[in-house]
Amino acid sequence: MSDSFGTLPDLVPVLSAGRHRNARKGACFMEMASFLAGERWSDHPTCTHPLLASLARLVNDSLSDDDRPRIAGFIPDVVGLTSADVEIDVAIATRAAAAALPVAPATRQNVLAVGLLTSQRMVATLPSPEPALEELCRTAFACAPQARAWAERYARDARVSERTFRRQTAPHIVSYAVEGIAVACVADPADRLVTLLEDTIRDTATRIRARGERRADMPLEAPVRQ
Repeated sequence: MSDSFGTLPDLVPVLSAGRHRNARKGACFMEMASFLAGERWSDHPTCTHPLLASLARLVNDSLSDDDRPRIAGFIPDVVGLTSADVEIDVAIATRAAAAALPVAPATRQNVLAVGLLTSQRMVATLPSPEPALEELCRTAFACAPQARAWAERYARDARVSERTFRRQTAPHIVSYAVEGIAVACVADPADRLVTLLEDTIRDTATRIRARGERRADMPLEAPVRQ
């Protein structure tokens, strides 16, 4: 990832799981982002889109101590990366669900399929076509046809409002997706989590820059904390 939003200081705490009272106690991914942004020490800084920050915290906490340093270089890239556009929430949730559905344990696939179906329906409401997101949905559903069929029966007529999607549905999708990847019976769960975070940061940055935004013009409603 590029360091377009800043660089890491020469000496930083080793990334560790969970929240920390201050840097002497350690730091997680988003706490280091708050430090780089010059904000009060927090794992919920305002410098990063709330759903992207949630994904970063979840990936940080799901990686082992050996794998967690792999995401440290992404920290500067999330500083200043926020927007009030619902497109960002939809894209993040879609990417997370699509990454998790093909590899998550069968017991989790139905819920993930409902989440991906909900995200896909939200994609269809966006003002501009989203062929990349649509392709992610098609590819993921093709890997889990039974889960897709169940989701379509279960949520046949279900729709959520933009407000509900941003505050509740999308955060729950991201949380369940990261957990599904972390416990997946695959050889490379850590690689998949790192790739998901990296790809999502890159996609979010591309979308925000396309609008000439760095920070939201209006405050975002923070999602429910996980």
